[in-house]
Amino acid sequence: MGALPKRRISTRRKGKRRASISLGIENLVKCPSCKKEIKPHFACHFCGFYAKTSKKTPKK
Repeated sequence: MGALPKRRISTRRKGKRRASISLGIENLVKCPSCKKEIKPHFACHFCGFYAKTSKKTPKK
């Protein structure tokens, strides 16, 4: 078992600690094939392009 807290943590101290825990802005890059914005290191949802190859065939 872990150690129990000796004193109560104030709301101000708790808030200062939690201030750095926030959602960041998602980084997006342009797909080299279709020029739409996608997440880096992910296959393109629109054309299936990833790492110089097309992984999925477009729907007809």
